[in-house]
Amino acid sequence: MTQEEKPSHVNCDHATLDEVMRALTFLMPDLTRFWALPLKHYAYTVYDTVIRGDGSVRKDAMVRLQRCIVRAALRSGASDEDVERVSHQIAQSPIIQTGPHCHLLVEPDAFYTHLFSALGLAAHGLRWHIWYSASTVKFIERAKKGPGWLSLNGNAVNVFGLPRRRMDSYSICGQNGPYRFELAAQKGDEATNALASQLKAILPDRAFPSAAEAIKTANQILWRSSFPPSIRLLQVDDLDVADLVADHLEDSGSWLSARLNEHDPFANNIMRTMDHLNAGAWAGWVRPTTDFFWGLQDGRIFPLHLERGVCSGGPSSTFKVRFEPEHLAAALRERKLVPNLLTTFLITSILPGTRVLGGCRQTVYYPLMRYLVATALQFSGDWQLLDTMRADKCLGVWGHRVLRPTVGDPLLEIEKHGSVMQIAAQYSARTLKDCAGDMASFTKDPIWAQMSAHIRDQAVNLQSAEWQWV
Repeated sequence: MTQEEKPSHVNCDHATLDEVMRALTFLMPDLTRFWALPLKHYAYTVYDTVIRGDGSVRKDAMVRLQRCIVRAALRSGASDEDVERVSHQIAQSPIIQTGPHCHLLVEPDAFYTHLFSALGLAAHGLRWHIWYSASTVKFIERAKKGPGWLSLNGNAVNVFGLPRRRMDSYSICGQNGPYRFELAAQKGDEATNALASQLKAILPDRAFPSAAEAIKTANQILWRSSFPPSIRLLQVDDLDVADLVADHLEDSGSWLSARLNEHDPFANNIMRTMDHLNAGAWAGWVRPTTDFFWGLQDGRIFPLHLERGVCSGGPSSTFKVRFEPEHLAAALRERKLVPNLLTTFLITSILPGTRVLGGCRQTVYYPLMRYLVATALQFSGDWQLLDTMRADKCLGVWGHRVLRPTVGDPLLEIEKHGSVMQIAAQYSARTLKDCAGDMASFTKDPIWAQMSAHIRDQAVNLQSAEWQWV
């Protein structure tokens, strides 16, 4: 999980599977009918028509998002015809998979989510699987889990052959390479080593300036070798989003330029409302870890705090960026800043009106981010954008780890079935409840036990002001 998604300290035990399902269904009543239906029905609905508001700010944000998508498609080797199609798709079917972080495609935590997305895309005849993969994460997020590790045959393989101290310290978006695929398994584990050797043989045999670039390049190869040509992969990460934010800020007439500066109250209203949010029943979901951006230096990300018109790394830090559009844009282009989650979702979803598919934390924090933005807009009297947001329906949905076999090995399944879509077809006939497995990402996260308790105590209810922007 990203720094902003790490569990806060809560005084509750872990939730049971039944408690999680009840809480999730309570917060998202539309889920009720899907638990007992085949997975394909939920996949179809998630990728169905997006109901969203309209307005000048939204139109402008969508045009800028289209340009970002086009740049990423061209870098991935797409043809002019495909570039035109992906630009059209994001405008007409604005849906982005935002659940898996920047992992190799065959990591189980990512693979089965992409399989779920492929079901929905195929059902609607959509060509492009558009995936935002968070890269402001470290190589290791918990014990032998994270982009620096790959689960093969039930064992952890060191993707880049890095020592623990580097995995703990650096972010995968840092341009502090070179990074090469090593796929180092444990000595004596012949079965895992054989799988690692097979995989390494098809991965790019060259050095990359960042781990994120290495993973994105490898994923294009893995996608083409496993998924049907009728569905293409478009993967963007936080540096792509950094350029998108800079695009907004470099235009003095853009909505974002008018809001992200020291003279406008929008940013301070966001932070004040976030403090209020973290003082009540919704505490811990949207955490004030860093204000709008992360600092990035020598491959490491670090939190920034906005005070008196300056983003600073702290009292003893020499890292400072003025909170003015031209200074923020320059720092983003120079890779001194990267957007935090709130800024990322503001610019890729809330403003352009895209549906985002997320996991156990995003199902709650994304609607709360919309609440933060809406509250700040009310303080500012930005009624047009508020009206646009009010017309949105279900822009945030559960779409990551929806399909998560308790024991699943992508490479072995591909070897057994040959076609990824044959694997998808087998899962598609099983119920959503069955496909979701033990929902360990929910049950092992203490914040869901806390949420269940708040729902029982009616401290959280569907009439809560914070939950009106789902």
